[in-house]
Amino acid sequence: MSGETEADAAPMSGAGVTIVRGAWVLTMGPQGALRDAAVSFDESGRLLAVGPAADLLAVNPGATVVGDGNGIVLPGFINAHTHLTEGLITGMGETAVLWEWFERVVNPAGINITREDVALGTRLKAVEMLESGITTVNDMCCHRNLGSLASLGAVDGLSEFGMRGVVSFGAEDTYEGSPDADVFMNEHEALADRIAPEELIDFRIGVGTVLGMSDELFQRTIAAAKENGWAIHTHLAEVREEVTESTLLHGASTIQHAGRSGMLDHEVIAGHCIWCSETDIGLLASKDVAVAHNPVANMILASGVCPVPRLLREGVRIGIGTDGAASNDSQDMFGAIKTAALLQKVHHLQAVAMTAPQVLEMATIGGARALGMEQEIGSLEAGKRADVVLLDGNGPELAVLHDPFQQIVYGATPRSVSEVW
Repeated sequence: MSGETEADAAPMSGAGVTIVRGAWVLTMGPQGALRDAAVSFDESGRLLAVGPAADLLAVNPGATVVGDGNGIVLPGFINAHTHLTEGLITGMGETAVLWEWFERVVNPAGINITREDVALGTRLKAVEMLESGITTVNDMCCHRNLGSLASLGAVDGLSEFGMRGVVSFGAEDTYEGSPDADVFMNEHEALADRIAPEELIDFRIGVGTVLGMSDELFQRTIAAAKENGWAIHTHLAEVREEVTESTLLHGASTIQHAGRSGMLDHEVIAGHCIWCSETDIGLLASKDVAVAHNPVANMILASGVCPVPRLLREGVRIGIGTDGAASNDSQDMFGAIKTAALLQKVHHLQAVAMTAPQVLEMATIGGARALGMEQEIGSLEAGKRADVVLLDGNGPELAVLHDPFQQIVYGATPRSVSEVW
């Protein structure tokens, strides 16, 4: 029918349908930002329609209606990179740079951490993530208590809370006393097996850091990714010393070494990518490597500034991450998106270096693209998963809404979150 909208096409019923209405619906998709609008979804968790609130209410007279029409409806945030393993070791590394922080905090804890510890920390941080509007998380479990299968605890915790996620084990074996490569490969396989029956959780094979892996483990990891069709989660070019060491060892930057080794021939999301040359950026773009930008942790650990505007110009897929529960001390996505905008502005001394719509895009549909999940999540479109957040428009943070994008990025906090689906 000519001029038919999504709301017109929805079935005339309402039983089992939930409608979430707001003064604004930020779809982060083709429909853009809608005034006095709503979304509807069914009991299966699929979005049925997105459009004017009056239209959705008219075609769903028996629906459950949430929201008084004053708030903001948007897709759930996607935390593109974190370490839930660190959920119980927050507040311990403020004066250390990355390598010192590893030695003082992460490695000692990682030697003793158990699956139960990781599950407990994950449950704690799941609460914090949901309270800040995060509905999907890309987690890398890093530990040295080999044989404990501690990484499986992240799946246990996320599953209990019904959170959507991707989980990997950040294997590294170049430290003193490290077991042979079989032990690490066994944990990858055990984690993949634990995740297999989970509807909301996916597996990626983890490369803790490229320099932290022996040649044998690195090549076996790449081979396993190829054999099983596994995507990869890693860190690249996080600190300047990493690039210097890679150049001394391999005659190339970490990113270029990863490219020569074949790792970038697979689906890869890489945390950080701060210390990138023009050649590195070109390689990331040509190999379609996704980047997880973690501004808060990068600032706490004095690691540097990710060249986000440059990467975006080259078409690199970018999501925003909180980074680890201990390197950030928080899993607050509002803090991450605000910092992502402010950091680029002050670094470039340009108010237009990063805008609120750009940042909100990276935190939603951009994160979905970075994880290869954009067909299911990241925007509010009929047929997609109903990962929806309602922000309260009656509180002081959002009561004045001249520009909803700007007010969310610079003014909203976890206090603003009213409901999460």
